[in-house]
Amino acid sequence: MRTKRTLMQLFGFLSTLLLCFLLTSNSYAKAPTKQDELNKRLQALDKYTKTLALIEQYYVEEQNITDLVDKSISGLLSNLDAHSSFLDEKGLSDMKMQTSGEFGGLGITVGMKDSALTVIAPIEGTPADKAGIKSGDVILRINGEATLGMNLNDAVDKMRGKPKSEITITIFRKGAQKPFDLTLKRDIIKVESVYAKMIEKDDILYLRVTTFDKNVAEQARKAIKANPKVKGIVLDLRNNPGGLLDQAIELTNLFVDKGIIVSQKGKIQAENKSYEAAKGKKATDATLVVLVNGGSASASEIVSGALQDLKRALIVGEKTFGKGSVQSIVPISKNEALRLTIARYYLPSGKTIQAVGLEPDIEVAAGKITSQDESFSIKESDLKQHLQGELEKIGAEKKASKNESKEDKNIITSKQINDDAQLKAAVDAVKILNIQRGSAK
Repeated sequence: MRTKRTLMQLFGFLSTLLLCFLLTSNSYAKAPTKQDELNKRLQALDKYTKTLALIEQYYVEEQNITDLVDKSISGLLSNLDAHSSFLDEKGLSDMKMQTSGEFGGLGITVGMKDSALTVIAPIEGTPADKAGIKSGDVILRINGEATLGMNLNDAVDKMRGKPKSEITITIFRKGAQKPFDLTLKRDIIKVESVYAKMIEKDDILYLRVTTFDKNVAEQARKAIKANPKVKGIVLDLRNNPGGLLDQAIELTNLFVDKGIIVSQKGKIQAENKSYEAAKGKKATDATLVVLVNGGSASASEIVSGALQDLKRALIVGEKTFGKGSVQSIVPISKNEALRLTIARYYLPSGKTIQAVGLEPDIEVAAGKITSQDESFSIKESDLKQHLQGELEKIGAEKKASKNESKEDKNIITSKQINDDAQLKAAVDAVKILNIQRGSAK
């Protein structure tokens, strides 16, 4: 009996050992070797070169091999994500021009969102802004040509052209009954990236940043230093599509002197970086409120997100666009480069803004503050007297408009504030925070 039990145990042990051996050998057999990986790469490249050769040989129209390769690279990059792209000689030149603060076109920043050519933001004071183009608008056609499936760089190229030349774009806007056409005149776009005004009677500095070009941080520092005794600052980043990372970091550093502003993480260890506030660069301790909306993207989200996480500012407005990826310009020849997504941005709290955006502390929709005086209610018996009064008002308004034109352009009036519900909320927030500060002392 004991012998039988021993034989059974031995048989079980040997069976288990054999099973382990078979599983291990099977896993080794499945593990790809370096040679297997090399063969796969060679097969893929062989497929590509054969495809190019077949196109050259059989395609109905004559094809240039350089153009074919450029188009295939462009298609490859655009299929990775909405922000990666191939920059040919013209594209690289246009990009350098845009970050320098002056370029030609409509004054509109666009990107691909769910495969649709979507407006990130119009640049203030440009043809696109004056035509009423809004963040979130989808451009369906450019001069009658559908944008569906169009490369982002090609779309941008089609919207640029000679100054004063006309272009018609077809817009789909959420809430509109149907798409509509807008005809605009192209112009040389000179971007005033930073300007400052004072809020009338409140001793609050209004600091508007329209885009993050190479001049932003220095211009903002000058505006803050020129108004050292203000009771608060409203930093307006609405419809700011972003720009240079270093300028976003330096602008944030004007308001904080310690802590991580932003970090980035990618596939390559060398791209994993953290950017901290530098001591001695802080320019003000004034109460700070930041305005954002759906057109605030990339660098705008880094600044507002960092100031929110570091408890330095209150964020007012609407949820931001949600572009939190890092693009690097990688040269592949003297005049060509790849704009390649190499990492994602992370806020001080560790949150990402990619595709989710930033939630404001106080959500306020765009609009106008209405007052009781604007209502029109009148009895028939009072009609004549009322109309006489209205005529007098028209005369007074004409005089007022003449006086307004003479007013200081560096002042934001009470009327202008009431015409902008988000700005009104920001100004009120500065006042409340100052009261809280005073009571805490």
